[in-house]
Amino acid sequence: MSLDLFLDPNLLRLAVTIAAPLVVAALGELIMERAGVLNVGIEGIMAVGAAAGFLATWASGGNYVLGLLAAMLAGALLCLLLGGYSISLRAQQISVGLGLLVFGLGFASLLYRAVVGIQFSAPRISVLPALPIPLLADLPFLGRVLFSQDILVYLAFLLAPLVHLLLFRTSFGLRLRACGENPRAADAVGVNVHVLRYVAAVAGGLLLGMAGAYLPLTLTGGYSDGMVGGRGWIALMLVILGRWFPLRVVGGALLFAYVEALQFQLALATQAVPSQLLLSLPYLLAIVVLIRIYRGAQAPAALGIPYEREARG
Repeated sequence: MSLDLFLDPNLLRLAVTIAAPLVVAALGELIMERAGVLNVGIEGIMAVGAAAGFLATWASGGNYVLGLLAAMLAGALLCLLLGGYSISLRAQQISVGLGLLVFGLGFASLLYRAVVGIQFSAPRISVLPALPIPLLADLPFLGRVLFSQDILVYLAFLLAPLVHLLLFRTSFGLRLRACGENPRAADAVGVNVHVLRYVAAVAGGLLLGMAGAYLPLTLTGGYSDGMVGGRGWIALMLVILGRWFPLRVVGGALLFAYVEALQFQLALATQAVPSQLLLSLPYLLAIVVLIRIYRGAQAPAALGIPYEREARG
């Protein structure tokens, strides 16, 4: 096997494409966790976003904007449900998230079958076409890898610096982070902790729904049960890997996307490695990284802890 196999422009371009939904999902979870809301139901929310995004696009005759909006609305509603239980009712966030995970996976499948019904061939949509950026797309190597993607991929990587600026360069971001670090102190200076946590939950849900819509609109052109394929759990891990910083999340997403893209390249290049092992590569990497990284990770101090204003003092 030559080095060219690992640096093939088509491989790297595919890795960037695969990384996009991971980036968006991880950013959505990061916003929620920075406000103190832990969401372990990402996988189910992304599944509903994928189903809603595909069905809205298919039913509208290829209206990608409508599909994306439907997916984002579905994600926001599910995270609003999470917020209702974990913020207002002060239920255990992990338990609520796991319930949302199971519900989301089942509801996505039910929604798809209710709309599509029984058909001999599954409906399909055209994936978003590439939108080369003038001049930049003509650059050798990098132009093909980075600047010949579709518009949703560009949007995903643009969101990371925007979220970073929002969280670390605005007073709103400071108040939101205070809700995740020391909600009692934030409340003492007039910050409505419950409202800001709801805002973070809805914002995170919008991004999680968008991440789900990426799969049919950008990668597959169709919906199938289980298509999220563990990406929700990887997104949750990427938040830890990135130390709750948006720009670091991008690097982790690119690493895992590269490994996922590499498995297809290796499967074509060699028959010596069992396909089952190749398919497990991204998840093996996730386990290794978590073991190595988690020791030094410092989560927001109030993450997963319901805030009771009446208990002040």
